[in-house]
Amino acid sequence: MASESVAAAAAAVSAPAAAAGGGKDDELADLVRRLVDALARYSDRLPFDLDRQKLRSLTTLAAIAITLVFAWKLLRAPQEQPRRPRRRVAPSPSNTSSRSRQGTLAGTDACSSADSRAHEAINQLFQPVNLTLEQLVRHKLSEGRRVTCRLLGVILEETTPEELQNHVTVRPSVLEVLLEIAKFCDVYLMERILDDESGEKVLSALSEAGLFTSGGLIRDKVLFCSTENGRTSFVRQLEPDWHIDSSSEIVHQLSRFIKYQLHISPQQTERAAANIFSSTSLEQFFGGLDQR
Repeated sequence: MASESVAAAAAAVSAPAAAAGGGKDDELADLVRRLVDALARYSDRLPFDLDRQKLRSLTTLAAIAITLVFAWKLLRAPQEQPRRPRRRVAPSPSNTSSRSRQGTLAGTDACSSADSRAHEAINQLFQPVNLTLEQLVRHKLSEGRRVTCRLLGVILEETTPEELQNHVTVRPSVLEVLLEIAKFCDVYLMERILDDESGEKVLSALSEAGLFTSGGLIRDKVLFCSTENGRTSFVRQLEPDWHIDSSSEIVHQLSRFIKYQLHISPQQTERAAANIFSSTSLEQFFGGLDQR
């Protein structure tokens, strides 16, 4: 039969393509067979006679041509190649060193900034507190309510009773502190004098300095005596929370009886007892929390 010969020829021609295309050759051969059978059936239905030999030859040539075209396309089709993994380029030593330097610099900057912030926080924490004079006085006196104080060498420029017979000078630097103490403490001033005129001069100088103004010291609380023992007796009778004196002997005698004492001396001295403080002046003692 013509169809069988065409199918055989198509199968013979498509054999090389089958070797290259694999399973796709069977589908192509089947397609050619169906095409030849359809042409044969169509020729039988024509109203005029058709030379079957020529039709067979033409059909065979067409089938061969179609088979060759498909075989050529199959052979030319590029086979899929597996994708190669992208090769990661190893960093060069220069890049590595530059990156390490950058990382080191970044780490150093971060550490330095963290250290600077820590130092700032510590500096702020330990900065001296700016307290007012009232706060300083209250802190230093530990909320004491009664204070006795010697005049010579503490409130006055003079240091001996003999000098008071000639002149009396109030130290200007002590006025503010003394008035601040008088705001919340009961203050008694006392001194040994040689005559009554010295006492009058002292009272006059204190008044001219403004210590007896409203809210300040009281004139009747300025006491005078003729001996050192008299001053010691005054202090023990008044029983103050603080006594301020420039005589180391008096301070030592009163250390057993007075809660706190402040020894005023031009030379800084060691503390003779736990309840005795020392300073070169009254204003210096109240000038800062670190002064003793």
